[in-house]
Amino acid sequence: MRASSFLLLVGATAAAIPCAAPAQARGRQSAAVPATSALLVPDRVWDGVASAPHSGWAVLVTGNKIIAAGPRGQISVPAGATTIDLPGTTLMPGLIDAHSHVLLHPYNESSWNDQVLHESLALRTARAVNHLRATLMAGFTTLRDLGTEGAGYADVGLKEAVNQGIIPGPRMFVVTRAIVATGAYGPAGFASEYANDIPQGGQEASGLEQVAQVVRDQIKHGADWVKIYADYRWGPNGETEPTFTLDELKEAVDIASTSGRPVTMHATTAEGMRRAVLAGVTTIEHGDGGTPEVFKMMADRGICLVPTLAAGDAVMQYNGWRKGVDPDPPSIVA
Repeated sequence: MRASSFLLLVGATAAAIPCAAPAQARGRQSAAVPATSALLVPDRVWDGVASAPHSGWAVLVTGNKIIAAGPRGQISVPAGATTIDLPGTTLMPGLIDAHSHVLLHPYNESSWNDQVLHESLALRTARAVNHLRATLMAGFTTLRDLGTEGAGYADVGLKEAVNQGIIPGPRMFVVTRAIVATGAYGPAGFASEYANDIPQGGQEASGLEQVAQVVRDQIKHGADWVKIYADYRWGPNGETEPTFTLDELKEAVDIASTSGRPVTMHATTAEGMRRAVLAGVTTIEHGDGGTPEVFKMMADRGICLVPTLAAGDAVMQYNGWRKGVDPDPPSIVA
């Protein structure tokens, strides 16, 4: 193994989603089987705090928890622990992806409409199993998966399969179907007489009563977080406009918070972001059209932005932009 190689503490980190998240067990361990310990001894350890890796450090892992990390001579190693030498490597904590969709193709690989309308739930779930394994092997030990995009509650089952050791994958925080305003999401563009029969990529709601019912329904089905689309491309000419009223968003946040669950909102316009902030969300996704005023509101309230910088690049590619050949679109340059 080359000196430039990196190893990540797959399955051993106790990382939490930034900006707080509900507690969730990574796996199941029988009380009758004592946890074993291993001392990992690489060339270097990067702890995610210092700007450079530490030479001469080691990491002690017991069961699925990191017990100690520091200079090898200062770590108290329990009797019977296994020492694993990792020459030529740098050891670092597992990574966190705070915005994923494991039940989708990569954005530059397949049409979103085709996936929602033409691919079976079984096919999408089988592909997601591969995505989870690949994500774990890439060093990501925690995922916040923000919507099944028409695949129902499959994310809950995938999370349970990982937790039970049936399939390999990162620990997951899931939102199930996500919540969209009636008529605001997709697939769209079909004959009006069939509009109500087209499967949607999110769970629709309209008005305070329906918003409350849908939030509670997703919690019932296993949501760890609640995700809401505060704006989307539903203007008269496809412009991105706010979807839910501020009162509707507040209703959703109030109910989710009562249950102990945080709320995240998709918002790409300044007004959608402003409403999300005033509603009391924990994180805002994307934020492409954010203004200094909106970002200050977020900072004052401790609301995190998850910018998803790679998503816009990938979407432009499957919409026809040839990266490295065509001029960069304004949204990419910005």
